[in-house]
Amino acid sequence: MADYSNEDFIQLIKRIGAYLSDKVSKVLNTQDIGSVWAIAGLAVAVIFTWRLLRTPSEPRRRQPKHQSPSSSNSGVNSHPDANLFPSGVTSSYEDSRAQTVIDEFFQPVKPTLGQIVRQKLSDGRKVTCRLLGVILEESNPQELQNQATVRSSVLDVLLEITKFCDLYLMETVLDDESEKKVLIALENAGIFTSGGLVKDKVLFCSTEIGRTSFVRQLEPDWHIDSSQEITTQLARFIKYQLHISTNKTERIASNVFSSSSLEQFFSG
Repeated sequence: MADYSNEDFIQLIKRIGAYLSDKVSKVLNTQDIGSVWAIAGLAVAVIFTWRLLRTPSEPRRRQPKHQSPSSSNSGVNSHPDANLFPSGVTSSYEDSRAQTVIDEFFQPVKPTLGQIVRQKLSDGRKVTCRLLGVILEESNPQELQNQATVRSSVLDVLLEITKFCDLYLMETVLDDESEKKVLIALENAGIFTSGGLVKDKVLFCSTEIGRTSFVRQLEPDWHIDSSQEITTQLARFIKYQLHISTNKTERIASNVFSSSSLEQFFSG
């Protein structure tokens, strides 16, 4: 197939321009910040298309020359490609190629975990989080008397949260040995080194009332808990909450979200 002529190129650019202009006008009408990217996209798409069309086509086999058998065929177009595509087919092909360029350029980009965490937390700056049932595999204080195990699947999420949030971890324990087991488990998981968390921000208490008091005193933007009772009590005082539960429950309040796990909530 012969390379695009200047006229073909101009027609293709016009189609891309018309398509993107329509997209930009719709975005501007909704006052979306993405309008900036749409306008930038117009310029990049034009440059990309220009470079694409300047790429030389694959070499064709050289066709042997045939002498015209008679003067009656003298009216036939001497250019072999002239009748290769009818005008309607050519226009359709150009439209298809222009649409392909546009679709490839505007293909959605998957956001990073950090971007998802920041978006989900609505740029909150302080987060409090329970350990049992959220960060630890154990689900009650009695289990902590035997062992404390950090769920490896939450480590990346915790790391992203600590990058732009002041994170406090807290738990109800029955004795000092349970407290030590928790701190050792967090340290072995690398939360204090790579996670940007310090031991002073891991708080322990002996009652659920004490944990509720910790949250209210810290006044976080978000509180994450696996206790439905405490989540309900704090709904009036905390801006946003995340209730972690493997069982589906009715929504506690409009400012309380629910998920089966911390990493599932930030899965995008």
